[in-house]
Amino acid sequence: MPDDILNSFTNGPDQDGRFGTFGGRFVSETLMPLILELERHYKHARTDQCFWDEMHHLWTHYVGRPSPLYFAARLTERLGGARIYMKRDELNHTGAHKINNVLGQIILARRMGKTRIIAETGAGQHGVATATVCAKFGLDCVVYMGAHDVQRQAPNVFRMKLLGARVVPVTSGRGTLKDAMNDALRDWVTNVRDTFYCIGTVAGPHPYPAMVRDFQAIIGKETKEQMMAAEGRLPDTLIAAIGGGSNAMGLFFPFLDDSEVQIIGVEAGGKGVDAAMAHCASITGGRPGVLHGNRTYLLQDADGQILEGFSISAGLDYPGIGPEHAWLHEVERATYVAVTDADALHAFRLCCETEGIIPALEPSHALAHAMKIAPALPPEHIICMNMCGRGDKDIFTVARALGVEMEGG
Repeated sequence: MPDDILNSFTNGPDQDGRFGTFGGRFVSETLMPLILELERHYKHARTDQCFWDEMHHLWTHYVGRPSPLYFAARLTERLGGARIYMKRDELNHTGAHKINNVLGQIILARRMGKTRIIAETGAGQHGVATATVCAKFGLDCVVYMGAHDVQRQAPNVFRMKLLGARVVPVTSGRGTLKDAMNDALRDWVTNVRDTFYCIGTVAGPHPYPAMVRDFQAIIGKETKEQMMAAEGRLPDTLIAAIGGGSNAMGLFFPFLDDSEVQIIGVEAGGKGVDAAMAHCASITGGRPGVLHGNRTYLLQDADGQILEGFSISAGLDYPGIGPEHAWLHEVERATYVAVTDADALHAFRLCCETEGIIPALEPSHALAHAMKIAPALPPEHIICMNMCGRGDKDIFTVARALGVEMEGG
């Protein structure tokens, strides 16, 4: 990863963990020693070839990387216009991009002598990945999950329990990802000696946003190589769904200095960004503030109180966004748009019918925007979207949304 290259978008964060005015470390005095210890160990690990050798070995032989780059021929033909490629990170072990990051954090935790891992989860994929890697290494695992998400993501809750994790339903707030993260932070402060907090997205206090991005950047690095092999050039447009935004930063980061590549992040528009408290589009419908240890764009009222967002997708149901995304928006290197639940469901169904791929609801948002812009683009235009998760976990949610009764749902 390039460091301190003049005018490079890949130089951040600065020594204080800031991307422009975003990011930083807004934490209590009791939490600061844990954050500083983590930063110290990660600074050492990121320059240690042995650390990355272990990562690449497990990415290859445990996760199944590199994930394929797939040309969606029938979808492209159906839509007309631009050619659509999918970076198929849903084919990773555990079914999403989350395990890329979890491996890095848990290898780091083991180096730090930690034996208990805690995590927050929304859609459950980060929780499943954390429980999976903890099972592999024989570590205790506790996953905090909003009570609302426990109900709508029952298959993943069962998977976590099968893997030996203890799933703690969080009933505060609306019982979603924000509330799960609050309780995980409280646990971390209480159990400092043996516990490591494995954050699932590019949010939280420094060094988490940069650390998670660095682990997820394998997505974009592979995409660059695979696109050159397939087309002999880089894509014209990159598209990825964004809750906190780790899959998107993983895809975007290696392309940030390639000015000819347009970058689009897709937020959860829910029932529409004009409807009060009916979406999770933090950039499209929010403003800067502080949450979970960093300054970024948030959904908040006039008094700065965090609003409860809404999305059919549990993984995008978060009232904030990673601080690096907030910075990329402000410097206009990336564009951020919102896609409604209805459009995401339409993309979900069309992907199933044309490509034989059942996507998660999260990347269905990204695919919906690709479907929107592709028909108006020339056939030589290349769109690459990140298929960051598979839809096994969402079939009951989709069935309810479509009015289909399913046993066990």
